[in-house]
Amino acid sequence: MKNIAVIGSGTMGNGIAHVFAQNGYNVSLIDIAQEALDKAIKTIGANLDRQIKKEIISEEDKSTTLGNITTYTSLSEGVGPADLVVEAATENTDLKLKIFQDLDAVCGPDTILATNTSSISITKIAAVTNRSDKVIGMHFMNPVPVMKLIEVIRGYNTTDEVTQTIMELSKKLGKVPVEVNDYPGFIANRILMPMINEAIYSLYEGVAGVEEIDTVMKLGMAHPMGPLQLADFIGLDVCLSILNVLYNGFGNPKYAPCPLLVNMVEAGHKGVKSGNGFYAWGHGTKELIVADRFK
Repeated sequence: MKNIAVIGSGTMGNGIAHVFAQNGYNVSLIDIAQEALDKAIKTIGANLDRQIKKEIISEEDKSTTLGNITTYTSLSEGVGPADLVVEAATENTDLKLKIFQDLDAVCGPDTILATNTSSISITKIAAVTNRSDKVIGMHFMNPVPVMKLIEVIRGYNTTDEVTQTIMELSKKLGKVPVEVNDYPGFIANRILMPMINEAIYSLYEGVAGVEEIDTVMKLGMAHPMGPLQLADFIGLDVCLSILNVLYNGFGNPKYAPCPLLVNMVEAGHKGVKSGNGFYAWGHGTKELIVADRFK
């Protein structure tokens, strides 16, 4: 397996392309807009520069890594020689189903199709293809070049052979793969999102403030950042989407999104990406500032 195609050049997509390319794989990075692809290559270059500064890699390594990446705006051209396709598009079910239908039509019969989804059913995605045995989840963590974990999620029909192939491939990337089965939220988000939701409920009910909640979890439970700050980084809209997947998938009210989270997303307060969530995120802000509504 030498040729990898990555669909989507956003935060996760460019990180996935970076890691594969840095480990010697030929990477086709595919997006609908050349502008997005140019931005992705610039981001990968900046992240490689950080690695050079930390003496993790050399200038020659950077050049080789960037040389391993080719960008495409055409899906069929980009995935042509791919042994593995990793889809990293927006966390939208209808969009992912359409992408996998298209991939199934243009990829070779032996190509493995993986999705970086953090919550959407692998089995549901696989069902729109004629290769459900070769569809699998590869849930990378953000930031991809730094975080070691990959959740490897096998759908209902995913074969042992395909699962083992992806487990071994993940190890070759210097990652730690963990095999899980396909149920709502998998493991990472099934545990993480209820914790974030409970933190939001604690704020909503006036139990404590933003900084107080995050401080308790950082100093009391040794978390590197508090759940509300983490929610801002993930994106409050993404948190809401995943909670809805859990709620609809299990039919259990314990997964129902907090009304405060729903209101914030509807108001356009999505965290870092919008500049305002539980904290204020101005350009160049180095210090966390509790958003005005929570002071």
